[in-house]
Amino acid sequence: MSFDLKTAIRTIPDFPKEGIMFRDVTTLMGNPEAFVESVKQLSAPFRDSGIDKVAGIEARGFIFGSVVAAQLGAGFIPLRKKGKLPAATVSETYELEYGSDELEMHVDALEPGEKVLIIDDLIATGGTAEASIHLLTKAGAEIVAAAFVVDLPDLNGIERIHALGIETHCLVAYDGH
Repeated sequence: MSFDLKTAIRTIPDFPKEGIMFRDVTTLMGNPEAFVESVKQLSAPFRDSGIDKVAGIEARGFIFGSVVAAQLGAGFIPLRKKGKLPAATVSETYELEYGSDELEMHVDALEPGEKVLIIDDLIATGGTAEASIHLLTKAGAEIVAAAFVVDLPDLNGIERIHALGIETHCLVAYDGH
């Protein structure tokens, strides 16, 4: 019997601004049964994919990604906001609704040709995931797929990732913002 992950995700109306229904996965992470089930579901499609590294997007992607990496016997790559990594980095700038941001990873985080799975807690418009794909590809990674706990399909992020030729895997989807 599988656990209904939606029951473990809290929805907070009007956060961070009016009209937004914020999908809070911290309640899922705090529920041992739901957390274990989410990691199993994120890992399962990739057990025989020869994943070398799992790249987790800051910050909740670190939590899910590191455990998925352990499940797959893979290394873990933290994709961080600018200025957070101590050694030499490679970066990718991407556009936000208002302004831009930048993701970084260490230049020695992976070897060219390594198979990488990208993990994050949620995909909305897909900008951060797309930047992650560009960053990892620039470093020589072979992106196997991108996996998310939550998809907000009305915001078309998955389509943006598919347009790059990347397979996606999502555990739950919520219509509306």
